[in-house]
Amino acid sequence: MRNAVIIDGRDNVVVAIYPLKAGDEVTYPLPSGGEGHLTTSQDIPLFHKIARSDIRRGELVVKYGEFIGQATCDIGQGDHVHTQNCASTDDLKDSQEASGRE
Repeated sequence: MRNAVIIDGRDNVVVAIYPLKAGDEVTYPLPSGGEGHLTTSQDIPLFHKIARSDIRRGELVVKYGEFIGQATCDIGQGDHVHTQNCASTDDLKDSQEASGRE
């Protein structure tokens, strides 16, 4: 059963379309055809992001083909991607403005 979605092949996260528990298998349709699979390492709330692959600290987080933030620590495949490990583009913009780097 498909329980997550991905929109763009560049995405390094998928979005849960059902609440998931740690250890659940995630199945999602690939934009190029076929299915992708991974296993959750944490509980994932409905409509939250799951790392599709390992994302290293400082790497961009991409959802729906768009840069949405930057990893603030290493994020493993299957991990919940949220404010605890990803600075949003708004947070990054505010940080740059505060330091005078625009």
